[in-house]
Amino acid sequence: MAKVGIVMGSDSDLGIMSKAADILEELGIDYEMTIISAHRMPDIFYDYAKSAESKGIKVIIAGAGGAAHLPGMCAALFPMPVIGVPIHTKSLGGVDSLYSIVQMPSGIPVATVAIDGGLNAGLLAAKILATSDSELLDKLRAYSEKMKETVVAKKERLEKTGHKNYV
Repeated sequence: MAKVGIVMGSDSDLGIMSKAADILEELGIDYEMTIISAHRMPDIFYDYAKSAESKGIKVIIAGAGGAAHLPGMCAALFPMPVIGVPIHTKSLGGVDSLYSIVQMPSGIPVATVAIDGGLNAGLLAAKILATSDSELLDKLRAYSEKMKETVVAKKERLEKTGHKNYV
């Protein structure tokens, strides 16, 4: 049963939202992913958001560009955490999306990651789920350790170059 729902308004968002799916897969978290538009198919969107909890979804990750209503509308209908991913737009660079998602009215919170932050949205969903799953928490600790080791290896390679400005 999917624990995370990943939704986006358009297939053009798939490259960003796939990063959330990829990290969830790496951590062994079940998810479902779909394209759904709050504006173009409100009846189908409404049914999705209202039925997500009964399908076992604990967190929704919603990516949206432009007016970016998808995350906020999910949060209005779904009683558990919603993570908004502002998608970069050609006209305003995604700042429009960011502002639309982060400026929710009181009582309708949406956790918001950086513009095009699909990976961080997946990690945040995992961390939310890990509050009640010690096995997942261990996987997240291992993921963090792996990131640390990657940076240490890069630091060591730089040291070996003998760069005169290395500190």
